[in-house]
Amino acid sequence: MDKKISGFRQDEESFWVANLECGHNQHVRHNPPLISRSWVNSEAGRKEHLGTYLNCKICEAESHL
Repeated sequence: MDKKISGFRQDEESFWVANLECGHNQHVRHNPPLISRSWVNSEAGRKEHLGTYLNCKICEAESHL
C-alpha cells in the first residue's frame, strides 16, 4: 500500500529510515546492484524525495486481515 514519505531519520546503525505518513517506518538503503537509491546518501536527495511514495508492507499486510 503506497504511503507518502514524511521524513527521514537514521537508525542505531546509521542506516537511513523513511518515516511514512501512516506512522510506520521503512529502511531506504542504497545497496547496488539490488537496490539503487543513491539519493538517500545526500541531504538534498532525501529532501527531494519527501512526499514521494513507498510501499508500506505493514499497512499492506494489515489490509489483508
